[in-house]
Amino acid sequence: MVTRAIAPWQLAMAFRIHLIRSLYFLAPLLVLPFAQAFYLPGVAPQDFAQGAELQVKVNKLTSTKTQLPYEFYSLAYCRPDDIINSAENLGEVLRGDRIENSKYVFRMKEDKLCSVICKIDKLSEKATKDFKEKIEEGYRVNMILDNLPVAMSKPTSSVASTHERGWRGFPVGFKGTYADQTGGEKFFLNNHLVFTILYHKDPETLMSRIVGFEVTPFSVKHQYEAPWNKDRPRLLTCNPDSKTYVNPTQPPQEVNVDEEIIFSYDVEFKSSLVKWASRWNTYLLMGDDQIHWFSIVNSLMIVLFLSGMVAMIMMRTLHRDISKYNQLETQDEAQEETGWKLVHGDVFRPPSNAGLLCVYVGTGVQFFGMTLVTMIFAVFGFLSPANRGGLMTAMLLLWVFMGLFAGYASARLYKAFKGSDWKNITLKVAFTFPATVFAIFFVLNFLIWGEKSSGAVPFGTMVALVLLWFGISVPLVFIGSYFGYKKPALEDPVRTNKIPRQVPEQAWYMRPVFSILIGGILPFGAVFIELFFILTSICSAVRTTTGGGELISLQGHQHFTFYCMPHFTFLQD
Repeated sequence: MVTRAIAPWQLAMAFRIHLIRSLYFLAPLLVLPFAQAFYLPGVAPQDFAQGAELQVKVNKLTSTKTQLPYEFYSLAYCRPDDIINSAENLGEVLRGDRIENSKYVFRMKEDKLCSVICKIDKLSEKATKDFKEKIEEGYRVNMILDNLPVAMSKPTSSVASTHERGWRGFPVGFKGTYADQTGGEKFFLNNHLVFTILYHKDPETLMSRIVGFEVTPFSVKHQYEAPWNKDRPRLLTCNPDSKTYVNPTQPPQEVNVDEEIIFSYDVEFKSSLVKWASRWNTYLLMGDDQIHWFSIVNSLMIVLFLSGMVAMIMMRTLHRDISKYNQLETQDEAQEETGWKLVHGDVFRPPSNAGLLCVYVGTGVQFFGMTLVTMIFAVFGFLSPANRGGLMTAMLLLWVFMGLFAGYASARLYKAFKGSDWKNITLKVAFTFPATVFAIFFVLNFLIWGEKSSGAVPFGTMVALVLLWFGISVPLVFIGSYFGYKKPALEDPVRTNKIPRQVPEQAWYMRPVFSILIGGILPFGAVFIELFFILTSICSAVRTTTGGGELISLQGHQHFTFYCMPHFTFLQD
């Protein structure tokens, strides 16, 4: 047995190699002390000390009756000296969000009662018309505090002091009557807001985080001591010194020309056990138990199971036939088959509009990729609702970048159809669907702009969308199409006959229109039933919250207005 001596330089080399391999595994551990966590923009927690300033921001006016949002200051509300627009992303602009500062300024853990915002001496004719239109159409005011939208409180019973979280925003006003009033229904404005701010206190840092932002609107015809003192107004209908507070029994504020209106608010801070990470749960959960989630999942599983079973049966049945068809040598052998098996040589024949089919397939791949990646991001929490406009921005950017796969898929299919002009197909993929959507979008945006709605996309944003389309999406479609067309053509599992088989005259019940109607009855029935339950539950949830139905007490009466169902009102003692 011969042993070989190991040289010192070989030992040193082996030690160096072992050390380098060890560093590869130790390097991530060495940088852990220097690693820092990060928050997505707009979703980072913010701590407030007692007395810290809290700036309330206002957002657009929205309605369940119309899809046109409007800016908050499009109505004659109290304006600050300088209106500052918050930084907005592309998704916020497309959604019509217009976030601006307001005159509502709070101090952390410092309650306020009967604070006057401003007084409008005479309501102009235009302002009166705007207020009445927004009230008639059920518009709601949206506010934001610490990136948390305001939620309107709702009574859980006949006891008005018991409240729970309701719907986002609060109504501009309401239309109705009150005791001893003549002249029919009138318009009333919610000019007094009672804010309730929930906070969670950290026992270690003694700092507080806002976990809830609620509001209860009131309409009250304020009375004050004359003359009016702008710096220190003294209200008679809301005065902490005399322990007079706004209540539903006071006469409401009417909306009329030359009407004097005083805007005021109360703010109350309450400690809450809800942690900052869970403060959005109330906005995301549906409180109605009538949504048939189990039935929906059951129907979906049945459809998937049946589809898989049918696909498995067809694969097992046709696998042997396909192998035999590929071995046919003469046309006489093919004539021995009967029935539907005779069409095996024509199934994979390119359709009459093969190019258009390739365009549709490429667009579908683009849609599927955008939806899949969006859902993955949403599952991992990258599209938090706290990041306003994040979902819209992500979907738009993903659609642009998925143009690479759209061009690739369309080119592969086009080459499988023995097509040669791939550049023409690529142009259609890049322009057919986006151009159609952009044309419709441009026309609708022009109409919305004529209505002076905040949903109208500004010219600069329109230019940015065009640049995303021509500067990123179109080149990516061409790149994907180039690489897709360079790939070998897809081979059909069976050979295609050179001469197309003649299609015999079909009976009237085999016509495409009739077949589509008959074949769609069963899936339509299943979808319609589930959709009916969902919409009924949503509509019921809107009615039970004050988002779709307003519950306002006027001198011993309760005034209801339902928005989900046809508009009607009634008085209940």
